[in-house]
Amino acid sequence: MANTGQPTEFPCTLIPFHSAHFASTARRALQVDEELSPLVRRSFSLESPSSSSSSSENAEGEKSVLQVVYSATTNRMLRVAVNGFFESVGVVLGVMEELDVDTLDQPGKESVQGAQGVVEVSKAV
Repeated sequence: MANTGQPTEFPCTLIPFHSAHFASTARRALQVDEELSPLVRRSFSLESPSSSSSSSENAEGEKSVLQVVYSATTNRMLRVAVNGFFESVGVVLGVMEELDVDTLDQPGKESVQGAQGVVEVSKAV
């Protein structure tokens, strides 16, 4: 049935990111898709990591955790909605890994060299 309790009962509603920039980008990308069923509700918020799980990479008080809270009228509706959501999270994370401007200096999984339609421009000095 619907979850009306506090989200702390279900820690899997929290998705930690390396920075507030990544968490905010993910939230904006995921938020645009409305739930298909009026029987499912979803809300997003950005939170600071708890002191016990914060890493030294995050600045103190930086909101780098995406919290997603779902509620639904039936368990089946909740399962279907959450499964779809995690598929979307996977796509967003993959795109962020490959295309985000903050990660361009890090090696990606694949190169676009030789891809159809990609033209190399030689520098003439």
